[in-house]
Amino acid sequence: MKNDFHDGVNKGVAPVTYGQGDRPPRGDYSRARADYSCEQDMARYTEADHETYRRLYARQLRQLPGLACQEFIDAVEQLGAPDRIPRFTDISARLSRATGWQVVGVPGLIPEEAFFALLAERKFPVTDWIRTPEEFDYVVEPDVFHDLFGHVPLLFNPVFADYMQAYGAGGLKASRLDACELLARLYWYTVEFGLIDTPQGLRAYGAGILSSAGELRHAVTSPEPQRIAFDLQRLMRTLYKIDSYQAGYFVIDSFRQLFDATAPDFTPVYAAVRQQPLVEAGVVLAGERCFTPAG
Repeated sequence: MKNDFHDGVNKGVAPVTYGQGDRPPRGDYSRARADYSCEQDMARYTEADHETYRRLYARQLRQLPGLACQEFIDAVEQLGAPDRIPRFTDISARLSRATGWQVVGVPGLIPEEAFFALLAERKFPVTDWIRTPEEFDYVVEPDVFHDLFGHVPLLFNPVFADYMQAYGAGGLKASRLDACELLARLYWYTVEFGLIDTPQGLRAYGAGILSSAGELRHAVTSPEPQRIAFDLQRLMRTLYKIDSYQAGYFVIDSFRQLFDATAPDFTPVYAAVRQQPLVEAGVVLAGERCFTPAG
């Protein structure tokens, strides 16, 4: 992605973002600060909004055993009472004590450079609006439920929390090396749609899987998708689709493996990846190690 799409500073209107859809991101950007963060307006939530959150939370919580990684299951209760949209300040207090992170509100999707900058400061941006009842099963953009339930629990894990900060710092550099598309694939196949191999079998740790009613079981147990051992350069070469279940996933052995693989300078990695052909999602290359679904 060319980094002249934006400069990471809020102009009061919906930003141009990588991979945007047919309409601009929803949200009132005029109330956000220069870094796109904003105060969470608790008074704005209706009882119907809280009910939507409660129903989403209850549905996903029921699916976690045997499908989500234990680190996520152990931490999800840190979100607080599941019957109402929680206050970001309450979560931040617990998160800060655990790993030094905090949750900050944003009006919707934000540009990559602003996103990277917040992560580098150990601030996770959470969209403050919630989907409508008509969008209960599928919402195009991340809402407060996706961001809180899917992303925040693993920020209580010290190794994963450090990985997210390192990703943010690396993203700031990538935006100046014309490499955001490569880094976006890393985020997609780890933070959003990552699987981890555990002694109990494959489990999900990606937020896009954990916050989805259908993809959680598809990712972990379905015979349809491919599950390929994590390899940084291979992952950065792999395309993905945003409007369907994934045809392929990448599997890490541990969060430590993920952190160690992504700690070095990516400049030579980007150069090497650009010399190799792109790979369609779900394709298995010769010699690659694949995993069988959990049964």
